[in-house]
Amino acid sequence: MTQYERDELVNAFYELRNGPDLVADLAQFHSDFFNFDSASDPTQLDIHFNLPDEPERQIFFAWHRYQMFEMEQAMQELNPDISIPWWDSSEDQSIFSPVWDEDFMGSFDAAWLLNRTYEDNDINLLPTPQEVSTVQAVQDFLEYANSMERGRVHAGAHRWVGGAMPTTLSPRDPIFYLHHTFIDKLWDDWETANPGGSSHIITSMIRYDGTYVFNGEVLPLVDPDDITDSNVLGVFYAENQLASLSDYTVSNSHHSIENFYYQFIIDVGDNFVVPSNTNCQVTSINEINLLPGFTAQSGSSFVARIDTGNQASRLDNTSLLASRINNPNPFEYDPAILDKNAYNPTDPNFEAAISVSPNPFDTFLDLKIEESNRQGMDEVVIYDISGRIVLQKYFDETNQYQLEDLNYLLGGVYIIEILNGNRLVLRKKIVKE
Repeated sequence: MTQYERDELVNAFYELRNGPDLVADLAQFHSDFFNFDSASDPTQLDIHFNLPDEPERQIFFAWHRYQMFEMEQAMQELNPDISIPWWDSSEDQSIFSPVWDEDFMGSFDAAWLLNRTYEDNDINLLPTPQEVSTVQAVQDFLEYANSMERGRVHAGAHRWVGGAMPTTLSPRDPIFYLHHTFIDKLWDDWETANPGGSSHIITSMIRYDGTYVFNGEVLPLVDPDDITDSNVLGVFYAENQLASLSDYTVSNSHHSIENFYYQFIIDVGDNFVVPSNTNCQVTSINEINLLPGFTAQSGSSFVARIDTGNQASRLDNTSLLASRINNPNPFEYDPAILDKNAYNPTDPNFEAAISVSPNPFDTFLDLKIEESNRQGMDEVVIYDISGRIVLQKYFDETNQYQLEDLNYLLGGVYIIEILNGNRLVLRKKIVKE
């Protein structure tokens, strides 16, 4: 990205927090509909972890693709040159990466109280390039979607960044959008390698079901099968310094002028059509090639231009920079921010086999796992309501353990987590008398 593009992206995130606050709305929706047990209410749809058991409900790739599109369209209302880039966490794994610079993604941590931890620099949570290749080689769509969602390629970055990212409120952190743009690009690559391989049983998606209203506008009904090709949305991923725009018809359904802005060489052709009464602009910092297959029909407006002055901001950088420093905009407290293992879900069968008593408790807690369960526990963590660890115990794997001498804890609500081999098997609220 050029410095201009970085500045405009950062400014757009800040600007969208003013007024209706799309960032907060998307984060809250994502949290409210993150993951439900369909056995308790089969009519309640959710976004995450529907595979492998509930293929009729799975929308992981498609829902996030349209979420990225909704955010990018809002940014382009501020500046049509903005696009959300991707963060490849299999290659870019350093806390000293430019991604985290204070003039880029780093500025949000303090301003919005995101409390990133980068998991003490433990890059073992992040995927390797080989892991990405392995997941991408899966040919069955449902198996691919499940492996992607639950594995380190997707969940690893959430857990590594820490703060809001491993919680259901992860879209509070702008890095969420750079991460999920990477996931969307991988899906785009997979669909290119497996044409027509993506398919969904469900025909609309929560939020994008034609009923949800944001800022006075009803969001569209979106069939996930209609957006398995990212080109349908006018989304083209550039690689190797080349953006190839093809198989797309300009519609102006979102903006009066559709603008495609890249710092790279842009090839426009192969059934890229600008119909009559539509407006399109293609902008590069380097070079634009109009190839056979490109059509600008009579009565359309098409402009191809080289941006030689890309350092000039369309947004008021001075005032926005001042607002970052002098008027930070932290999010309102939501208890979901304490769910630091949202992307490492518990096994509901295992969870049902564990008892924590008494609750409310005073000086001790008994932890028991049914003898019939072949898994045990080897770690217990208790958090106060602010998310601070107040107790952490490691021990040899067992089915029964007693936490003693808890009289030092103040009365109130706490969260207890029980783990087995770093895998979360129970999280619940407990009350100290």
